[in-house]
Amino acid sequence: MKANAKKTLFVMFFVAIFILSGCSKSTTTETISKTEEAPIKEESVSNPVQEQSHIDQSVTTWSYPSADEVVDGATFVISNGTEPSSLNPQQIQGEPEFRIYLALFEGLVQNDPVTAKPIPALAESWDVSEDGTVITFHLRKSTWSDGTAITANDFVWSWQRELDPINAAPYSWFPQMFLKGAADYSAGKIGADELGVKALDNYTLQVNLVGPLPYALEAFAHFTFAVVPKHVIEEYGDSWTQEDNIVSNGPFKLEKHVSQSYISVVKNENYWDADNVHLDKVTYLASDDANTNYNMYIGGDSDWLTSISTEQIDSAQMRNDFQLSSKLANSFYTVNCDAPELENVLVRQAISYAIDRESMVENLIGSGIPSWGLIPEMAGYEPMEFPFDDYDEACEIAQDKLAEAGYPNGIGFPELVLLYNSNEGNKKIAELIQSNLKDVLGINVTLENQEWGTFISNRDAGNFQIARNGWVGDYQDPNTFLDMFVTGGAMNGGNFSNEEFDSLIAQAALMEDSPERMELFHRCEEILVNEEQAVIPFYYLTKSQLIDTSKWGGWYTNATDIHPLKFIYLKK
Repeated sequence: MKANAKKTLFVMFFVAIFILSGCSKSTTTETISKTEEAPIKEESVSNPVQEQSHIDQSVTTWSYPSADEVVDGATFVISNGTEPSSLNPQQIQGEPEFRIYLALFEGLVQNDPVTAKPIPALAESWDVSEDGTVITFHLRKSTWSDGTAITANDFVWSWQRELDPINAAPYSWFPQMFLKGAADYSAGKIGADELGVKALDNYTLQVNLVGPLPYALEAFAHFTFAVVPKHVIEEYGDSWTQEDNIVSNGPFKLEKHVSQSYISVVKNENYWDADNVHLDKVTYLASDDANTNYNMYIGGDSDWLTSISTEQIDSAQMRNDFQLSSKLANSFYTVNCDAPELENVLVRQAISYAIDRESMVENLIGSGIPSWGLIPEMAGYEPMEFPFDDYDEACEIAQDKLAEAGYPNGIGFPELVLLYNSNEGNKKIAELIQSNLKDVLGINVTLENQEWGTFISNRDAGNFQIARNGWVGDYQDPNTFLDMFVTGGAMNGGNFSNEEFDSLIAQAALMEDSPERMELFHRCEEILVNEEQAVIPFYYLTKSQLIDTSKWGGWYTNATDIHPLKFIYLKK
């Protein structure tokens, strides 16, 4: 694929502006939250952080609608995709669960609905130390849905629980990339008193970071930094999220959960900002059938279709309520670097060159941007260029590399197994790759599909040769696409390991945002994709959805495709 063609695709699709959220210092603070009485400090504790300065929190173009713009009491129905694996913030992984999380729970900060930048949530303000390594959050007075007060100590307990290996939180690696001492605490090497989170009093939380991370504030909107109800968990244990037991602190609370059918949530009157929540009820429909979901939306049975199948994309694009946006996400395959058949990097490279990404996007996906690299374009970071002009040249390179590895025309090379989770789109991509490898390299490929839970378990455990993968950025920084591949990382099922890569990721964590830091990430991507071929990227995602924004306010396309339910309202 020629470089200029690739740039044209980016001009067409990357309309949204990707903005890195940094910890910029400012001498003034503008608040967008409700005016509240200052928290009462129940004990005096000296703050060891020196020379702190308030940061500008007005990183938003959002404003609450006036009363004459809103119809109160509406019900909003979402075609949410697959049945959620859990309602526990410390056990969720996928996007369907995350959309429910945004209704039920809220952390220190939340994502602005327009810019996706961090804005106040349970923290009404915060200070950042001069060196950028300590953030002190000032909490507002708030309660759980049962009226129990939420304090800084609840955050400390929740984060310790997230990191405790006995709870097997699948995303426990994530806070380890931010909190000082988190990795050692999770490994049992240090006690809670050395972990980088402390309650200075009931409404002041001090967080020590591993370095001056420019994306830290945005990351604190992630579900791994949620606060969970200690008093309920201690009473009910693992069953605390069941319908009769659960309490939450978000704009909504659970009403009903009918497995494989729907989840309904209703307005939480104890939410600190309840006056500005205009929906009375949200219903999440659970269905894996793309045609059913599409037809329900067209028939008026849902208000937001969160995903559109390739079969429906052409007709959907003709509608006035079609929403197309860039998305901080990618699609790729992970290679098991320990699999005997794939230990030779020349073999891994040959496989990557043989895959027709342009055909995949144009003929199977219907949207997206073919990619050679893993990291999408964002402010300060240019994506990788393709190392060939067209697919014919790529095929020649693929054949040369396989021959150099000792398998000319695939002679003598064993059959490969390609693992993917059950989904019609995933199946079509797998079949294309199967065909490409046979036609270009003479390699036979067997396809194996598994249901989601089994697939995730096997992929995370490294029980595969080549497996489907994809990543939605957790924050707007290249690090979110790279740090999972450090040696021994919880999400590094392909067992990739490279000392230089690990060292550069650690070095970048200690740097403030700068061109030099971006160069470190470019080098990491070069190692991961070109030199080691531990991953085989296919395309950067664009997001196609259906929602009538002339009817519903508070929903905007944004860089992270995060849409907090508290901001959505029915227009008059």
